[in-house]
Amino acid sequence: MTRFAMLFVSLLLSTTMATAGTRPNFLFLVSEDNSIHYLRLYGAKNGKTPTIDGLARNGLVFNHAFSCSPVCSVARSTLATGIFAPRGGFQYHRKIKPAALPAGFLPWSAVLKKAGYYTTNRRKTDYNFNFPIKRLWNASSGKASWRNRPTKQTPFFHMQSFGQSHESSLHFPKSQLKTPTTVSPKEVTLAPYHPDTTTFRYTHARYFDRMGVIDQQIGRVLGQLEADGLLEDTFIFYFGDHGGVLPRSKGYAYESGLHVPLVVRIPANFRNLIDHKPNSRLDGFVSFIDFGPTVLHLAGLKPNPLTDGKAFLGKGISAQDLAGRDETFGYADRFDEKYDLVRFMRKGKYTYIRNLQGFYPDALQNNYRYKMLAYTEWRELFKAGKLNAVQSQFHQRRPAEQLFDVEADPHEVKNLANNPKHAKVLGQMREAMKEKLRAVNDLSFYPESHMVKAALGNGVAYGKKHAKEINRLADISDLAVVPFAEAKSSLANAMASDNPWERYWGCITAAVHGEVAKALVPDARKLLGDKNLMVRMRAAEFLGSIKAMDPMPALLSVLNNAATEQELMLTFNAVVYLRDYKGYKFDNSKLDLKFKGGEVVRRTSYLEGDPRRPTRKKKPNKKKKSQ
Repeated sequence: MTRFAMLFVSLLLSTTMATAGTRPNFLFLVSEDNSIHYLRLYGAKNGKTPTIDGLARNGLVFNHAFSCSPVCSVARSTLATGIFAPRGGFQYHRKIKPAALPAGFLPWSAVLKKAGYYTTNRRKTDYNFNFPIKRLWNASSGKASWRNRPTKQTPFFHMQSFGQSHESSLHFPKSQLKTPTTVSPKEVTLAPYHPDTTTFRYTHARYFDRMGVIDQQIGRVLGQLEADGLLEDTFIFYFGDHGGVLPRSKGYAYESGLHVPLVVRIPANFRNLIDHKPNSRLDGFVSFIDFGPTVLHLAGLKPNPLTDGKAFLGKGISAQDLAGRDETFGYADRFDEKYDLVRFMRKGKYTYIRNLQGFYPDALQNNYRYKMLAYTEWRELFKAGKLNAVQSQFHQRRPAEQLFDVEADPHEVKNLANNPKHAKVLGQMREAMKEKLRAVNDLSFYPESHMVKAALGNGVAYGKKHAKEINRLADISDLAVVPFAEAKSSLANAMASDNPWERYWGCITAAVHGEVAKALVPDARKLLGDKNLMVRMRAAEFLGSIKAMDPMPALLSVLNNAATEQELMLTFNAVVYLRDYKGYKFDNSKLDLKFKGGEVVRRTSYLEGDPRRPTRKKKPNKKKKSQ
């Protein structure tokens, strides 16, 4: 070897060692509203995503990655903090009031920024917590890029969202059905709960086409990274921000709403940090609370102790350790104006779902959701009696608890909760859920109006301080999963309690039991004049749900006395449910609301017959009538 050749090799080795010894870069590529069900990597038969497939060949495919929430702002807030949203107080989509983070707590992108990383976001910032954007990101806009960092040696974290798969992409008119799609509607495989119609097939096919567009856009971003010579210095995370947008996915705590694709490309210069071979599939469970701790660990930084997650890649984290993780937790609360309260847990092959307000059907009106033709057609077919039992489930009340074997029943349509063969598993999952809700200090056991008023200064601290009360409320909610004869006395005591939230949950749990709880009608009637408006609302809701009385006059009184947006929205939720599914009439003309803005307009517009636009006050006609 010549002296020149030896010098060249020496310089090459020193450069490689220097690169490998610096901090890695991070690139997050996020497809919006996208579950595993639309990628060939995860078994889909349609659609092509060659760029994402290429990432997988040089990286890791996670078979069990989960968003903690099926709605974007809640999912994004969980991702940004690593804190379970019901623990922090940011679990409601489209926050009415942002939650404050615990004193001294930094979201992990702010930790990276403080440590010298150039942090950029392109471009979504709909967080449900209050934190200065400038402290999270060096740049956050439609033009933000790692290319604007101060020096080429500055490490970076760049997050970029791709909205072509967003729910709005499926809000098209009927005339769109005549426009050809790349994927043939005849070729798609429908979920068993979807009716087999032209509309559903076309919507499904169109979504595959949108994923193809996203794949191309991701390819362009990766091309920029490679052109900059940064590909082998950068960990690339591709994932969906939550589940897909075909009906019964986004906004719903099922696999279709929470199980997301995750591919992590491992850069050549930092493979020493990873105890996995490239082009591997991993079965260990990870979720959004874990992403921040993982990035910080790979960067040589420590997460805040208040973080709920833990790193799943990096030094000291073995493949065996990751393989042993088999549990995840999720939640669904409010999506725009529609309230629900669902908690999700998957452990191994089983999913356990607690429908804490199961008397509401999944199909309860949400104006934005029903802009999709598939949603409206599904409801029309149900009303016409043209659906089978599985397709009808979406439009009916839900049981207090559901248990699914996801391996045998990937679409979660066969509830095993009442199957004696699965009694042991049901008991184990039930107890695991109880422990989780109590460990989280779940703030959703308070109505949103109380949480906004009392807890958002520091949700984590408030939950810890009121843990005993939250546990009592959770105990009352758990009376829904035992026979009514066993629950009756305890529910009567709850409805007579001095604590308003115990009375509140006594009414909710009675409504979950349904008509078998008629013995509690006298107890509920006593609460129709309760000092607490939300207790009064829940009492009327229970009585109306079992046809013990017309609840609308009582609910109208609550609406006209409510002072906050949250009180109005929660009450309107009951009004819409009781009108649409129980047949009661509601007189809009008698409304005299103290608050008429925000999300309330979605409900009032729907009740007035036009969910497409907010209700607007008619301007007075200044022209004099002709004599």
